Amino acid sequence: MRIVRSEAYLFSLQKIMEFIAEDSLARAFDFQSELDDKINDLPYMPYKYKKSLYFHDKNIRDFIFKGYVIPYKIDKSHNTLTIIGITKYKKEL
Repeated sequence: MRIVRSEAYLFSLQKIMEFIAEDSLARAFDFQSELDDKINDLPYMPYKYKKSLYFHDKNIRDFIFKGYVIPYKIDKSHNTLTIIGITKYKKEL
């Protein structure tokens, strides 16, 4: 399964990285490295995480990482897993 990172995800991740880097550049790089490792493991068990609280689609899941919600969509017909975005956890998007 191929991983696709949406523009919205990449833009939001860049802002998060800039914020973390204000405190520590090393922590920012560690955050991104750990996040990438976890995302790269998603295709092995794509249904591991619960259905999204923000979308009404059983193929959209919420991956939680260090207080951030990373919704992703599983598309078996195209054999892709699309990372939709990343945001701090909140009850509504």
